Amino acid sequence: MLQPDRETRAEWTKTVTAFVEDFIEGLEAAPASSPGTALLPPPPAETPGELADLLARFGDAASQAVETAGPRYLAYFPAGGLYSSVLAEFLAQATNRYTGVASTAPALVALEHSVIRWLCAEFGLPAGSGGIFTTGASLATLSAVHTARQDRLGAHDPNGTIYVTPHTHHCVAKAAHITGFPPERIRVVPTDAALRMDVARAQAMIAEDRANGLHPFLIIGTAGATSTGIVDPLDDVAALAERESLWFHVDGAYGGAFQLTERGRAILTGIDRADSIAWDPHKSLFLPYGTGVLLVRSEAKLRAAHVADGDYLQDLDHGTGLPDYADLGPELTREFRGLRVWLPLHLHGVAAFREAIDEKHDLADHLRAELKKIDGVEVLPSDLTVVVFRSADSEQLLKRLNESGRFFLSSTRLGGRFTLRICVLSHRTHREHVDEVIELVRRWTA
Repeated sequence: MLQPDRETRAEWTKTVTAFVEDFIEGLEAAPASSPGTALLPPPPAETPGELADLLARFGDAASQAVETAGPRYLAYFPAGGLYSSVLAEFLAQATNRYTGVASTAPALVALEHSVIRWLCAEFGLPAGSGGIFTTGASLATLSAVHTARQDRLGAHDPNGTIYVTPHTHHCVAKAAHITGFPPERIRVVPTDAALRMDVARAQAMIAEDRANGLHPFLIIGTAGATSTGIVDPLDDVAALAERESLWFHVDGAYGGAFQLTERGRAILTGIDRADSIAWDPHKSLFLPYGTGVLLVRSEAKLRAAHVADGDYLQDLDHGTGLPDYADLGPELTREFRGLRVWLPLHLHGVAAFREAIDEKHDLADHLRAELKKIDGVEVLPSDLTVVVFRSADSEQLLKRLNESGRFFLSSTRLGGRFTLRICVLSHRTHREHVDEVIELVRRWTA
């Protein structure tokens, strides 16, 4: 039976809620990572199973993983998974509304659009701006590259040229490939001593490429590089883009949320001049994986690049005054993603998010300062909440830290050398956790 009665639903909900409560309560003491297996479970049976048994199997599988929900996950970019957003997902999935076209659920689309409008205001974008929630910054970047191509080149142009740096996220190259640009049309601009885009060199490369018959159309500024958190000189890149009539896209997948704080806005100066911004609330706004957003200076241009129609859609009303999200991205059918952002913002209040982001910034500054005091540790340039450093044997130190089960860190390469990398970003990570990892580094580099 696919439609259980009220009593059964209540019992299932009680069972699942108890599981979730035990999971959350156990995060503080949970190991930062646990070895797992890749054995496939048996296929589904023809007869009904017991929820308790299935939950036990799920719990065992979930425990064999890196603990991305815990306070000691300091690798990559943590995804917070706020409990309030979990409740929002429960509501969104239970009501199961279609929001690809506004007329099928106009009040819910208005709710989602209100968050997009608020974000546009926070990023200083003008009237006529807009955007769409996506599965993540990779899909947002794909839509941004496609829109830039349509707006600046008019159609596919094999000579269209894109400008990035060595630290630009690989999703840009992937988006360029999907939209038809070969690797040689992605020009890598050198960085300066601070690992930021060398804007003068970018201008020279653009001039050289034009002289060789190429068609520069898109330049990418990074607001928080994955390896280091470094932010490009966005204001200078914006000025260059305006002079050269290039589309200016900002990859703020990690660093975008810092725009919500006074300190972050100073670092991200110039982001308000972008034509498009990709950002992941599932990183620096502590929301669940699968929550990205694309903001654009001109919603009309985004729509022009994505709008499509079919005879089977003729019964839908497109005159609600709200955006049809199916016309702003590649998806016709999409999740109602807005509630997982709307509910936490309204339930906790925006100030709580600003304070949490500032706390993570403070913790990263504290981490840098304390690591610099440890003999044998070299702290390299970084920004926002990413901290990068080396020791005499960085690889062995990383192995010891991760195998301890207390923390999970990641690594990168800077200047061709192995480098440890810490990102303080989980809403559950606080001063005591950062002090603990500092003490372990001190002990194991002595």
